[in-house]
Amino acid sequence: MKSILSLIVLSLLSGAALGQAPKGATKPAQGAGSKPTAQPQAQKPEVKEDCGCESKAPPDVVATINGVRLTIKDIDDSLKPKIDELQQQVIEARKKELDLQINSRLLEAEGAKRGVPASKLIDAEVIDKTVEPTEADAQAFYDQNKARITGDFASIKKDIVDYLRNQRQREQAAKFAERLRATSDVKVLVKDVTPATTPAERARVLATVNGKPITSGDVEDSLKPLIYEVQEQIYNLRKNQIELKVNDTLLEQEAAKKKVTTRSLLEAEVTPKIKAVSDEDAKKFYDENKERINGEYGPIKDQIKEYLKQQEERKALGEYATALRKASAVTVSLPEPELPSYKIDTEGQPWKGAENAEVTIIEFTDFQCPMCAKTHPILDELVREYNGKVRLVVRDYPLPQHENALKAAEAAEAAREQGKYWEFVSLMFENQKELGVVKLKEYATRLGLDRKRFDESLDSGKFAAQVQKDLQEGLKIGVNSTPSVYVNGVMVKDRTKEGLKAAIETALKPRADSRASK
Repeated sequence: MKSILSLIVLSLLSGAALGQAPKGATKPAQGAGSKPTAQPQAQKPEVKEDCGCESKAPPDVVATINGVRLTIKDIDDSLKPKIDELQQQVIEARKKELDLQINSRLLEAEGAKRGVPASKLIDAEVIDKTVEPTEADAQAFYDQNKARITGDFASIKKDIVDYLRNQRQREQAAKFAERLRATSDVKVLVKDVTPATTPAERARVLATVNGKPITSGDVEDSLKPLIYEVQEQIYNLRKNQIELKVNDTLLEQEAAKKKVTTRSLLEAEVTPKIKAVSDEDAKKFYDENKERINGEYGPIKDQIKEYLKQQEERKALGEYATALRKASAVTVSLPEPELPSYKIDTEGQPWKGAENAEVTIIEFTDFQCPMCAKTHPILDELVREYNGKVRLVVRDYPLPQHENALKAAEAAEAAREQGKYWEFVSLMFENQKELGVVKLKEYATRLGLDRKRFDESLDSGKFAAQVQKDLQEGLKIGVNSTPSVYVNGVMVKDRTKEGLKAAIETALKPRADSRASK
């Protein structure tokens, strides 16, 4: 678990966020054992700078409804505060990213100088120097902030301790970064970091660390996951707003055709189709969901019935909107954001398939993850099906909530050392509930591995740094769940066999097209 903590603190130096407020707390006052921090009132930002979030502007006309045009301005006027707030995240991240890049380079250089991985350096300089918050610290924080915290101290104590620990780790990481800067040659060459939109702008040197340049392209590459996340959220906001506008327009058009008000139209066409909610419906809903409901059935029966009534109203309204749409000419032309492409290192990683394949599938996996166990045979099957055209590469991404995943990843590398990686991986996926160290060693025996060599590799943590490197690489490209699968550097959202095949075919298509044109 300590190595996972070191990775989290490492993320502070390389760009990821750390230190969320404890659950139930809002705008905490000065925390016990940590420096006072300003807590400004939340404001909706006015976006004045270019966030560099959209490679292509959306079309002027995003939908037509029976000849009526719906423009992007019609959509964005009502969404502007939300869109501005999302884009501001990228603007603020870009301002901080250069410092984070500098700190990451300094950390790598210091690790090389000491001959230790960055994670071990963080262990020594941050984790080990962080004073663990006591129950008294947590109580003091709770007492100072209880007016803004939901829940009693006992129920939230662990969250407060985690929050204070993260705050202290942040402070130690900042001090460590300051010490590294004081003993290094760091030159910052720009006042402001602006988006790079051309190859020349990407090549612009923003800073040097011990003579090595950090370019605008380095910064933009680090921001790719955040920029895509913002693009996706804005796309969903616009898409939902378009759907609402389309439905409203269809309703108005139908009311005008029948020469009635929209209210009268709804009362005639929708209200009679709303299913009445009975006490039996409410009780059934309660019984099916009582694990997620606070309270006994009796006192909240009316609330449940009101909720179910609203659901039935939405259902009837949705069915009527669908019927109107089927009888109308509606087109929507809002393009989805394009998934970013990443350069993911495959050197020295376990792989199977064709060495010089046209398509490389990279999977970030966790051997304790049930979805990874389901995806593993699909990827195996695709490698065989696309014989000679596909190479599968595995990177480790053990999640912190899976207590055995980290050691399981090291065990897979220890098995690879003896040429039995894929066999060992299959055994672990078949026995996900038994991945403790003792069981891992039993699996090594079952596969006929040299137990003395395997045990020494596993017990010494010989491959721990390699697993940490995979984790760090995953963080940089925005991996936050497993399995995360990339085909030629582009994430595949649909991890079914059909979805993965579609991604492979898309990756093969440029080659096929170029051959056909010759």
